[in-house]
Amino acid sequence: MEKKPDSKGNRPLPNREGGGRVREGDGRLLHLNSIIQRLPESPGSYQYFDEQGKVIYVGKAKNLKRRVASYFNRDHDSRKTAILVSKIWDIHYTVVKTEAEALLLENQLIKQFQPRYNVLLKDGKSYPYIAVTKEYLPRIYKTRHVDRKGAMYFGPYSHFPTMQALLELFKNLYPIRRCHQPMSKEGVDTGKYKLCLEYHIKNCLGPCVGKQSHEEYMTYIDAAVRILKGDTTSLRKEMMTMMQELAAEMRFEEAAIVKRRYDLITAHQEKSQVITATGHNIDVFSIDDDENIAYINYLHVVEGAINQAFTFEYKKKLDESKEELLVRGIMDMRDRWGSSAKEIVLPFHVELPLEDIEITIPQRGDKKQLLALSELNVKQYKVDRLKQQEKLNPEQKAVRLMKEIQDHLQLPNLPYQIECFDNSNISGSDAVAGCVVFKKCKPSKADYRKYNIKTVVGPDDYASMQEVVRRRYRRMIDEDTPLPDLIITDGGIGQMNVVRAVVEGELGLKIPIAGLAKDDRHRTHELLYGNPPMTIALKQDSALFRLLTQIQDEVHRYAITFHRDKRSKSQLKSELDTIPGVGPKTKQALLKAFKSVKRIREVSIEELRAVVGEAKAKVIKNKLEPPPNLPQRGGV
Repeated sequence: MEKKPDSKGNRPLPNREGGGRVREGDGRLLHLNSIIQRLPESPGSYQYFDEQGKVIYVGKAKNLKRRVASYFNRDHDSRKTAILVSKIWDIHYTVVKTEAEALLLENQLIKQFQPRYNVLLKDGKSYPYIAVTKEYLPRIYKTRHVDRKGAMYFGPYSHFPTMQALLELFKNLYPIRRCHQPMSKEGVDTGKYKLCLEYHIKNCLGPCVGKQSHEEYMTYIDAAVRILKGDTTSLRKEMMTMMQELAAEMRFEEAAIVKRRYDLITAHQEKSQVITATGHNIDVFSIDDDENIAYINYLHVVEGAINQAFTFEYKKKLDESKEELLVRGIMDMRDRWGSSAKEIVLPFHVELPLEDIEITIPQRGDKKQLLALSELNVKQYKVDRLKQQEKLNPEQKAVRLMKEIQDHLQLPNLPYQIECFDNSNISGSDAVAGCVVFKKCKPSKADYRKYNIKTVVGPDDYASMQEVVRRRYRRMIDEDTPLPDLIITDGGIGQMNVVRAVVEGELGLKIPIAGLAKDDRHRTHELLYGNPPMTIALKQDSALFRLLTQIQDEVHRYAITFHRDKRSKSQLKSELDTIPGVGPKTKQALLKAFKSVKRIREVSIEELRAVVGEAKAKVIKNKLEPPPNLPQRGGV
């Protein structure tokens, strides 16, 4: 049975479904904080809802988590912002890939919901538009006043630099007139207008006096309109074809002009996944799942703009396939939101009991980008839900990580207990080793063990590792202590082989052995397993890779700390330790009084007697007294 959408579920809708309202006394801020903790550090749009479930503010962010958290972790100088924060009862968001896409999505949601506080926080200003006039020689300019009869309007633009960048692009691309005078065909034909400064500084080609044809001028206007509509892909293709034709005709100067315009459009335009050139309504669905739950994202695109975007989940009852779950989700969502879109974009084909419906599985272009956006949101929703569940039940995360290790390495049992070894020495001196133990993917420090290397002379890491592993597991066998489910060596193939020779060869134990290799910067690089060892592919941003890095860093820290402690103690030994009758207390008293052995050697017997007494003073003086200088042979 379908679950209702989650309270934070990527759903920019004006009204929430029943339930889920959090009252102040029940912990409004705690509820909001729990949502903020799960927000991704990705670009996107966020929507704030009031107590009645109405959208009161729409914003955009380069980093959703940081931006939304900033509303709640400081006092606001602006009274308007403080009022807004006091009225927030719920937060929804939609992830996109770039900050530019977040701006465009913010625009669409503001137009759709007209949130009250977007106007207040903008100090009452309306958003500007880009106008393209409908006169004989059209102009392109910014405006806050809309008159649909006299021009086409694009926007509104909530981000002023974005609009300015578009206008600047048109200036660089095409010599479109910049004067404000309305112009008619009759005026041009009768010579009513005169050339202005813009013509003389080459910002305009003089269409007002017939120096540029009307047809050529209109091609510039048409190209600018296509860019405003987001139709840059086909425009660039046409420019590329034109460049090739001009080059073939040896018209290189004209080809260079077209190439310059092509490069400007390519460099400027971040092709939006939120505003597309699609002229009709479409529904976009994507799916992800785990063992128990399927997550389905739904985007509803109207006239090229997303006006609904949210993710919902189904709890699996049987072993349903992704195809079955996706069909059910499509039917439920289209019915719930009354969608009559004739085209449905999907990641794979399914059989739908619908008539006059076109199913598209895109391979490239706008629809492929919309599908990618839907897949991005469904994966993010799944991660959020997983984090929420793990926060409520920490054991679940440990079990999941153990299951991932078991699946990657094909282990017979869950790796409940993992042990990792590392050596530390300097040119063989003060050689030690450490063993760290992780139980349920958490450090079990009571089970850590330190080892002084006893049988190995010189810097032989392999022999040292074998000694430690042999001592560790022989003792565990003798004491009937539970053996680990997985051994990890802090090293590559060589370390794995010498450990295997002891564990399997000498002791006859069947314990899986893996190795963690580091790169030339001493960072965890890869996981090795098997015989012969093979590299196990892991994503470096995954929780499992972070766990393995933590294990490797921990055993290195533990071994090197033990080595430093041992080396420090050996360096503290002095000549005083060799003198009979001088124990720790006497040594401490001497060093406190005289600071160093050199100074103790130089002081008089009376000064020593004052600190340690007559008998010890004589013994110390005799032991530290430098031998008398022997006469040199052959002296005169």
